[in-house]
Amino acid sequence: MRVPKGLVPVLSKVIIEELLKRELIELAMPREQVAALLSGLILEELMVEDVLNAEVREMLRKYDSEIEKGRLDYRRLFEMTKQKLVKERNIVL
Repeated sequence: MRVPKGLVPVLSKVIIEELLKRELIELAMPREQVAALLSGLILEELMVEDVLNAEVREMLRKYDSEIEKGRLDYRRLFEMTKQKLVKERNIVL
């Protein structure tokens, strides 16, 4: 994740305040509750790449011996595998 987790609640509040100021939304629940929901959504979206990276690392573990022997380039294999999964799953990073 490229955005520190501690910044997400602040960003959520700023987004909500800006949308309210521009009269683009009306709240049906308290601002704090909306901010908490928005923070959860933002965190979930930001974690997509972290989860994908962990999955790719796990997939590549079966090639550890080949990578250690220098037969495979880990970085290249990692990127190729990641791009394949992104394309297959229609993930936007």
